[in-house]
Amino acid sequence: MTGTMRVPRSRGGFSGVLLVLLGLWGGLLPFTGPYFHFGFAPDDTWVYDTDRLELSIAPAAAAVLGGLIVLFSAHRAVAMLGAWLGVLGGAWFVVGGPLATLWDVQGVGAPLGTGNGRHLAEQLSGFAGLGTVIVFFAALALGRFAVVGVRETAPPDEPVRDGGTTQPLVFGRYARDTAGPERPGGPTAPAPRQPGDQRVAGEPGGLER
Repeated sequence: MTGTMRVPRSRGGFSGVLLVLLGLWGGLLPFTGPYFHFGFAPDDTWVYDTDRLELSIAPAAAAVLGGLIVLFSAHRAVAMLGAWLGVLGGAWFVVGGPLATLWDVQGVGAPLGTGNGRHLAEQLSGFAGLGTVIVFFAALALGRFAVVGVRETAPPDEPVRDGGTTQPLVFGRYARDTAGPERPGGPTAPAPRQPGDQRVAGEPGGLER
């Protein structure tokens, strides 16, 4: 059972990198979006308040931390814990805004765009759409770490079988002719002939018809 808990670090590489990048995007968008006139009011950079802490920084930190754990962990249980942390961070991006109104959190600010399409893009990229993508990749990591590969179930000291060609089994008189000691750099030497053995056609010194 202990052997099955070890996994190659490369298994969570793809999901881990994406979780880190998506978490950084979600956490930095409210602060750096005004540089590109894409984000949330006020139209000033690096404006901090507790609403942004609860709705953007906290879930982003969960996604980034979960992604780092998935990326570098070689233990199945620890990696799955990191994936679950990413799921929670992504889910909070989706439902955090509506739930936070229960304790009078107003939100990170109104979208900076002027059209409905721009408003939708800012909301999706900052919260609902972003959280859905984070949940997807975190769930993908969970699925990959839940699968136990064949190499992970094999005992670590099990010898590797030779994958070369097999030799036919030879019995009787011909076995003594082919089972002699090996000569360095040459073919196998025939075994000495026993008294009473008869030569057959095709052997050196055999009968010829």
